Amino acid sequence: MLYSEDRILTTHAGSLPRPTDLREMVVAKAAGEDYGEAEFQSSLTDAVAGVVAKQAEIGIDSVNDGEFSKINFTNYVRERLGGFEKRNPEDITTYQLDMTARDRVKFQAYFEAIPPRYTRSNMGVAVCTGPLTYIGEDQLRADLTNFKAASEAAGVTEAYLPANTPGTIEHWMPNEHYKSDEEFVFAIAEAMRVEYEAIVDAGFLLQIDDPDLPDGWNCLPEMSVKEYQKYAQMRVEALNHGLRNIDPEKVRLHVCWGSFHGPHYDDIALADIIDIIFSVRAMSFSIEASNPCHEHEWNVFETAKLPDGATLIPGVIGHCSDFIEHPDLVAERLIRYAELVGKENVLAGTDCGLGNRVGHESICWAKLESMVEGARRASAKLW
Repeated sequence: MLYSEDRILTTHAGSLPRPTDLREMVVAKAAGEDYGEAEFQSSLTDAVAGVVAKQAEIGIDSVNDGEFSKINFTNYVRERLGGFEKRNPEDITTYQLDMTARDRVKFQAYFEAIPPRYTRSNMGVAVCTGPLTYIGEDQLRADLTNFKAASEAAGVTEAYLPANTPGTIEHWMPNEHYKSDEEFVFAIAEAMRVEYEAIVDAGFLLQIDDPDLPDGWNCLPEMSVKEYQKYAQMRVEALNHGLRNIDPEKVRLHVCWGSFHGPHYDDIALADIIDIIFSVRAMSFSIEASNPCHEHEWNVFETAKLPDGATLIPGVIGHCSDFIEHPDLVAERLIRYAELVGKENVLAGTDCGLGNRVGHESICWAKLESMVEGARRASAKLW
């Protein structure tokens, strides 16, 4: 776990642009089509080495593998958990979650007017029909091996790997086996514990990706804030169950509000969930902080106290547009947080993974370069 001891350090939240040939193989693999296993593994190894080296080259201090082996965080888990079966979306009558549900209350005409963006996967829906077990050891081992070799070759300062949370997995995968939501979520946590612990045992920082913590609110428009806080707290308790054997200093939590391109008119306020966020067994917290709906929430930290010894990773560049943030704006954002929680406790980060959310890979890398330069300018003023 890093602290900004003599300058503001830099990281990012996850996905990075993958090479076209690898992307096509990942999509085919997830869809159950022929993808060429040997060629896939060779391309994956080379691509991970390249993306780690590029992160180090532009000055990212805490790097990852670009999430190159995962088509997305909704679908990769079903390749690693036993107890699910794949069904056609039209056969699912109880699968109602929609992260745009709250926005649709006010902006239904908008969603009817635009091309559909947020539809159920054409790769089918995973439904839990039996006891959950972790079956992804081979894929996980390949991820760890590729990333370790790439990190050592690039000589990086810190290396992290992300994993999905029980609440987010539950979010998109209907349950037909367990008797209650709580039993289901805790079963997911126990199964995913294998992945969490393996990442840390391999010497990496574990990033827990939990978009569900804020964006479950968007999916459940009938809930009040108090009802939603209770909903979210149970899912954090399940997550902590899965993290129980891991030193919190080896865990960072990333939360976002779904990262979909839409109004986000009624996102839950950070102030309403900050205590729940800080209850996770982690010592580093990555949050959206640069987009139009959440940039103003820096003021939450005027009263919310960062846990002792913890670090904060505000997103200082974003995924909601292809505008490249000016380094001086990045520096302003970082200085604002440094003045509230202490400069040594702040790292520069991104609102979410940029890989498939900006218009072109050149935009992604330009944004990250601007973040690095902004961190340098902030450091020059803070030290």
